[in-house]
Amino acid sequence: MNLESIKSQFPIFQQKTPVGKELVYLDNASTTQKPDCVIDAIADFYKFSNANAGRGVYWPATEVTGRVVDIRQRLAKFIGAARPEEVVFTHGVTDALNKLALAIFGGSQKREGQVLVSGMEHHSNFVPWQMAARHGSLPFKVIPLTDSGAIDMEAYAQLLKEPTSLVAVSAASNVTGIGNDISRLSQMAHNSGALLVVDASQAVAHQPIDVRQWDCDFMVFSGHKAYGPTGIGVLYGTYEVLVELNPLAYGGGMVQEVNESDTTFRMLPHRHEAGTLNLAGIVGLEAAIAFIEKQGIANIQAHENALYELLRKKLNEVSGVAILGRSSSLQCPVVSFTVEGVHPHDMATYLATEGISIRAGHHCAQPLMKHFGITACSRISLACYSSGQEIEQTVDQLKEAIAFFR
Repeated sequence: MNLESIKSQFPIFQQKTPVGKELVYLDNASTTQKPDCVIDAIADFYKFSNANAGRGVYWPATEVTGRVVDIRQRLAKFIGAARPEEVVFTHGVTDALNKLALAIFGGSQKREGQVLVSGMEHHSNFVPWQMAARHGSLPFKVIPLTDSGAIDMEAYAQLLKEPTSLVAVSAASNVTGIGNDISRLSQMAHNSGALLVVDASQAVAHQPIDVRQWDCDFMVFSGHKAYGPTGIGVLYGTYEVLVELNPLAYGGGMVQEVNESDTTFRMLPHRHEAGTLNLAGIVGLEAAIAFIEKQGIANIQAHENALYELLRKKLNEVSGVAILGRSSSLQCPVVSFTVEGVHPHDMATYLATEGISIRAGHHCAQPLMKHFGITACSRISLACYSSGQEIEQTVDQLKEAIAFFR
């Protein structure tokens, strides 16, 4: 991969930080930077073709409507969906999972059986299911983890011996980067009659996604973690499940006919897309997917895997640094660690003065923090524009920070 060429496509790297340093951006698990093609696509939409989709018979409304159809088809191919109707646009993962939890467990639709989530989940794939289980008076249980932070498969199998309605897991942890064997988790869940929901936020920009191979019932991801804009996300669901699901929300655009006595809803995917879509976000997401495809997801994965190994090696050489979890064959390029005698926020603040952006805190994964017996940690997460030189520079500055605070 031509890193110089790739990085030149991101305007944020063409400037200095407020402290006069080159920006070393290593918080990609939180959000990725945006290339020119995404920024230009959003600006061009507003400048040259802004209108509402599915609402008008005039240009540019007809152009936008057709474009959304085309983008939906492209996204279906990108994630391996069987048909474009299985792709539902949302405002992000948090929005999708909250609506999905309400649609599955709310209203007149009653489900029986416990709700299971793994102990490595981001709060957005934990709290909505916890609340849904509580409102439905269903048992809510957390799938235990091994000492390294991976899902304990034996414990998972034991839990599934009890009636289970739904299992929610992440494709990869946003703290340790440890990936899950989704196909295996799905098979076990389905054998117990449960639905499987996958949060692919940390995987979508780093490895191929194939929802049919995973055999999951639902999968979600946010555009902003894959070089796209904020405020746009994707909910995938199998056609058979989506068509029977209560609408995710109610309003304009999703109805077939409204009467005083009753309302009927449109077919997929429109029954789950109430209101005006984030059209600029959809256009920007298409540009982000095109950017990923141009680099080649296999090339990105190989590049990031090499950097990930280098990062772990360098951190392991630093006295007092303890890395959370062990690497796995399904790893995403995320490394979290603690430093003996140095608070994570102090470390992040020190590195920021050198233009280096890392994350400190509980990373919206407090159950996982408690599993490791800590309240916070430092996190470095990589992207296609990350380099070995940046890793060397960061670890060197980390050593300087340790010496300073001690």
